[in-house]
Amino acid sequence: MFHGYTGKILRVDLSSGKIWIEKPDELFYRTYWGGGCLGAYYLLKELPPKTDVFGPDNLLIFATSILTGAPVPGLARHSVMAKSPLTEGIGESQAEGFWGVELKKAGFDALIVKGKADHPVYIWINNGKAQIRDASHIWGKTTGEAYRIIKKETSPGVRIALIGPAGENLTRYASIVNDLIYPNFRMGLGAVMGSKKLKAIAVTGEGKIRISDADTLEKISDDYRKHFIEDSVPKMQYDYGSAGAVAMVQEDGQLVTRNFLTGVVEKWEDMPGTEGYRKFIQKNQGCFFCPTNCKQIVKPVKKNGVELEGIYGAPEFDGAVALGPNCGITDTPVILKAYELCNSYSLDPTSLGATVSFAMECFERGIISEKDTNGLKLNFGNKEVLLKVIELIAQRSGIGDILADGSYRAAKVFGKEAEKFAIQSKKKELAMHDPRAKASLGLGYAVSPIGPDFAVIEHDSDFNFSAPQKFIDEAGPVGIYERLPAESLSDEKVRMLYNLQLFWSSLEVICGCIFALAPVRYMKIRHLVEAIRAITGLETSLWELMKLGEKRLNMFRVFNLREGFTFEDDILPDRMFQPIQSGPRKGQKLDKDEFNKARSLYYEMMGWNDRGIPGKGKLSELDLGWIEEYLPTENE
Repeated sequence: MFHGYTGKILRVDLSSGKIWIEKPDELFYRTYWGGGCLGAYYLLKELPPKTDVFGPDNLLIFATSILTGAPVPGLARHSVMAKSPLTEGIGESQAEGFWGVELKKAGFDALIVKGKADHPVYIWINNGKAQIRDASHIWGKTTGEAYRIIKKETSPGVRIALIGPAGENLTRYASIVNDLIYPNFRMGLGAVMGSKKLKAIAVTGEGKIRISDADTLEKISDDYRKHFIEDSVPKMQYDYGSAGAVAMVQEDGQLVTRNFLTGVVEKWEDMPGTEGYRKFIQKNQGCFFCPTNCKQIVKPVKKNGVELEGIYGAPEFDGAVALGPNCGITDTPVILKAYELCNSYSLDPTSLGATVSFAMECFERGIISEKDTNGLKLNFGNKEVLLKVIELIAQRSGIGDILADGSYRAAKVFGKEAEKFAIQSKKKELAMHDPRAKASLGLGYAVSPIGPDFAVIEHDSDFNFSAPQKFIDEAGPVGIYERLPAESLSDEKVRMLYNLQLFWSSLEVICGCIFALAPVRYMKIRHLVEAIRAITGLETSLWELMKLGEKRLNMFRVFNLREGFTFEDDILPDRMFQPIQSGPRKGQKLDKDEFNKARSLYYEMMGWNDRGIPGKGKLSELDLGWIEEYLPTENE
């Protein structure tokens, strides 16, 4: 028996109130490891096709991996999965912090919730035991208010995953907020919690993670902790948090601004990544056993007419850009307040900001008017309106009820060519990295089974002609040997996407953090493989990791095909094929014919046919022959 897992999965049926423990065998863990593969296994096995995302049959899965909680940086994440309310395909969102580690210490590798309670509840997991508790008294409260109450009712050291009013009101991009500052941001999985009347999951545990070779693991961890700060990327994160790259992309002309119309702002004092931004930061905070401390805590201050509580953390890159320049706003206190409201109400700041910026463009183009917006002047740059609209969305009130469904569905309601201005793919708003400046990432957005996300692959800019030589050297094990232009979609760039996507997908299976373990971060790939061997005792390799990533992508792909997705969903919005309007990258755009050719080549590399359907041979090679029955027929 190898080490690293507890061998137990906690099952809860909220409809019946039944709680039981499932014990998969060793082969299951050896085959699926955890994270995205574990979640996809249960969704494919147990979720009926075409399940209502808000119905009791939708599964809500919280999964760790066989590595989670080991004393080494970068292995503190957990995955939440369900059929997504936003895309209506497979949904996965990972969060860092401590919650997943605590679930493992409590004795479980995963929690699977089904059914729907007849009144608000929360689940309390304590050292191998679980109970369903009444949550009527905290339903309707913000995450901060509910967090304080649950902590008093359970344990001072408890870790809590919870939703606020946006999740309760089924906002399609509602998040799940862990310990107030570590959200599972994307895919609307907080709305699945809300549909089940599940306010929170509180966990505490005192168990130990069994390690095969503690001495080797300690050496790897010590090396990271002593020397990570010598690398440029970890140092930037340590100094400025994960939003530290904002100033850099502004200078490069690829800062997403005004609904992707342009790539620069005229002026932004105290933007993230500058010394002026530091005055808003109280302290840095890390995740379990990680010294990078890239999570930041905002000071509780009053400035520019807003009051910051200082308990919900500071935005990451995507949140800062989505709520800021993409809405035409460069007032840092307002952006911090908007992010605070997102975590308070449990809203994904990326989809929220992108949906609001879409509405702002529609307002300025005359597609909607004050009659449609509750009298609000929804112009770009209107700071007060941004904060007001966030509350309306969370409560599903007025115009907020329409915007709570995301830009794709809102465009259907607005009509008058509004769909042109919804910057989405698979009904999910794009992450805040412009594909016109990062072409492989753009293709990654399009073919990603969970829709456009910043973490689908390592970004093109890390391997272009201005990237440090160290980045090229460290990416050699995954087949990246030369610098390539970030704006290109050449055959070589598609190969880069394919290789990097398999590796990053594997990190979603092992619940590994891309900010610690990706090729350009401090921990080298060979050290990661050594750490896995030391934790588990398995004789594994980078090859097996890459195959795990490929297995996850194919399982996700087949789930979506079963739900009716086709290759025609692997697209980018029209704006990506239109030029950036101003700044250093003025005129830059993607070529649609080149994009379609690159997509076809990607399908070939994946072993899929020209409709993006995996072949029997590919599924069998990945030990996934059992999912062949879910593939569409030739006539479908």
